[in-house]
Amino acid sequence: MSTDTFDRKLARGIQRITSTALGPYQSAVVRIGISATYLLFLLREVPNRHEMYGPDAPWRWDMAQQLISGNQAFTALMWSDSAVWFEIVYAVTVLSAALLMVGWRTRAMSVLFMAGVLSLQNRSIFMGDGGDNVIHLMAIYLVLTRCGQVWSLDALRSARAARAAARADVGTDADAGTPPAAVAADPSGKTVRGDVVGPVLWGVLGLVLIAATATGGLGGTWWLPTLLWFLWAGQGCWWILNRRAQQSEARILLDVVANLVHNVTLVVIMAEVCVIYATAGWYKIQGSRWQDGTALYYPLKLDYFTPWPALSDILASNGVMVMLLTYGTVIVQVAFPFTLLNRRVKNILIVVMICEHAGIALLLGLPFFSMAMIAADSVFLPTVFLVWLGNRASLGRRRLFGRGSKVPAQRRAIDDDEAPQRSGGGGHTLVG
Repeated sequence: MSTDTFDRKLARGIQRITSTALGPYQSAVVRIGISATYLLFLLREVPNRHEMYGPDAPWRWDMAQQLISGNQAFTALMWSDSAVWFEIVYAVTVLSAALLMVGWRTRAMSVLFMAGVLSLQNRSIFMGDGGDNVIHLMAIYLVLTRCGQVWSLDALRSARAARAAARADVGTDADAGTPPAAVAADPSGKTVRGDVVGPVLWGVLGLVLIAATATGGLGGTWWLPTLLWFLWAGQGCWWILNRRAQQSEARILLDVVANLVHNVTLVVIMAEVCVIYATAGWYKIQGSRWQDGTALYYPLKLDYFTPWPALSDILASNGVMVMLLTYGTVIVQVAFPFTLLNRRVKNILIVVMICEHAGIALLLGLPFFSMAMIAADSVFLPTVFLVWLGNRASLGRRRLFGRGSKVPAQRRAIDDDEAPQRSGGGGHTLVG
């Protein structure tokens, strides 16, 4: 390869990762999957919330306070031992998970969701399992991604605002000479001049952030206050720049930074999934029960992991099936990181792993662990499949409600999903 060819490819690569937020559908699936998993978990545990994370927890508030003073972790539940405060934090976490799932004010909701996850999990650290660890990590990563580009209310508002700006293009230029970009969509999807919710939400969260920082309520680590202040300041800068000019150099710079952060974070998510499977697989190899092919038999005989005793007994009584599933689990987990070098093999193995987690949810009664892992695995799903899936979902929704014919429905689905990307990010950079 000549030097000129290498330089051109390098330039195209740099231009791509700085001008585009890659994997919009994959990041949207991770956002929907992780937030839906935690939302369903919190709703299921509403009757038990006080015993798990609240004032009636075996891990008492004073014990948690001693631990937090040592590990310097963040949890808003340490700000007060009041039952009312606990209910507020729990309700905000539930609400933020629901709004993040549908993609309303995605950036702000991702921050609130992260704060809620950290608050509850760090309050009672012995309540979690592997699925909670995945949600813990993904909640932090989602804050740094532009996960609301598609399949979100933000994307729909941005698409509508872009179409409205396009229709008003001729009239705006003739009327006052104002660039159409000045009235284009901001991160909320509304026109900058008419957006009230965004600045109010930004101001309220800013007051909370100032109070938490002043009282030392953000924990003893450096990264969380830095991240929160960076995001809050970036949101303010983005809104101000959008009011002035849509294509100013400062705005383009923020867009480049946001794309870089998103793309790097997406790589980190992929690496995290690979590490999870690689470590799980290699640790299994060292276990004698996994080596002799009987490891799956034992959880099938534990009452805690047998929601369907009859089904578990049928599977446990088949020695060949137990051996195949035991060895197959190890092989799939160890091999997965290496299959990323081959797209077809990777896609096949993704399907196998999703089926494996579905089996874990059914046979071992671990639905939220399986949902969290499937959501994390979705970062590797091919874009063509996700676009097809989204179009089928949009078409089914319109047929269900009797709106439109097949071809217009598909066209509208594609337009709604792609409009944020055609309009330069749809406002899902540092703020949404």
